[in-house]
Amino acid sequence: MKKITILFTLVMLFALTATAQKTAQIKFDKTSHNFGTFSTKNPVQKCTFTFKNVGTAPLVIHQAIASCGCTVPAYTKTPIAPGASGKVDVTFNGTGRFDKHIKKVITVYTNGSPETVRLTIEGDMVEEK
Repeated sequence: MKKITILFTLVMLFALTATAQKTAQIKFDKTSHNFGTFSTKNPVQKCTFTFKNVGTAPLVIHQAIASCGCTVPAYTKTPIAPGASGKVDVTFNGTGRFDKHIKKVITVYTNGSPETVRLTIEGDMVEEK
């Protein structure tokens, strides 16, 4: 009976330890940005997405990939401690493009929860007359 009690206690301790794992968790202030209407004479538009690690372990952004070569993301490269903040800066360059509505997606890959987050930018580029 002692062996069963000890074995049961060890199994319960193992289960509690496994469920108490520390995890990173990313939370963005916003996941979309609208530039509104902008001129083809001013085709470069920039915005910043800020986020916070609301988890209990350091957060690492592995990669941020844009859906198009005209959109370039730059992100915090160092691990973000629990409770700390970081950012993803996005630059859209519409040079040489025709006036139209743009909508681009930036996919952010992390070690946290969720593992992927999609950020969107959009706006209307019009030819200035």
